[in-house]
Amino acid sequence: MSKSLDVCLTPALIPLYNVPDYIVVVIDIFRATSSISYGIENGAEAIIPVAEVEECAAYREKGVDYLLAAERNGEVVDGFDFGNSPFSYTKDKVAGKTIVLTTTNGTHALHLSRSAKKVVIGSFFNLTALCNWLKTQQQNILLVCSGWKNNFNLEDSLFAGAVVEQLKSEGFKLDDPAIAANDLYQLGKNDIGQYLSKTSHGERLKKLGIEKDIEFCLQIDLTTAIPVLEGERLVKLVK
Repeated sequence: MSKSLDVCLTPALIPLYNVPDYIVVVIDIFRATSSISYGIENGAEAIIPVAEVEECAAYREKGVDYLLAAERNGEVVDGFDFGNSPFSYTKDKVAGKTIVLTTTNGTHALHLSRSAKKVVIGSFFNLTALCNWLKTQQQNILLVCSGWKNNFNLEDSLFAGAVVEQLKSEGFKLDDPAIAANDLYQLGKNDIGQYLSKTSHGERLKKLGIEKDIEFCLQIDLTTAIPVLEGERLVKLVK
């Protein structure tokens, strides 16, 4: 069976793909999928992604000790425990906890990908672990870039190119966006931080004074956990 390795450059394009045919990797480098990867690695029991702030707030009424995380436009929404900075997802804060998370882009892309054979989370943190696992799956793979408010963005597409780089010799048929993403990765790979310093999302985060988050999210292979969607919850994939 010939396998496809396709890249969806923004969530707005998801309807063009037959999602149930794929394992989907959701990518939101600045910062949702980086924080999810970090949180699961640091012992969070589960992360429940929800699309809307109201849905997140509704978990308060459930009488269970959830941590509520809500981010819009790069900032923590008032009244919530934290947003999607990876520094909020350290062991001492999240170990053994269930977090309910809503973000501007990442959770939106995740919800649109739910019909896939499997949905996993990709970030620079778990790049090699993720690629090694994908190589064993013998399935079509769709890399979904969360972008910014349904627009294309550089950082997610460059990460998709980094995944293509590790998988392209594994017998996959690449679509044009996968080839383009890989070309982008070739341009930036020698200094990813420098290359991505010009991104519009990076500029937005700098204006909010969170350059440290950007730098942190670009660390490669900091973790080995692969978050996978099981029902409503992202949990650690048992390999």
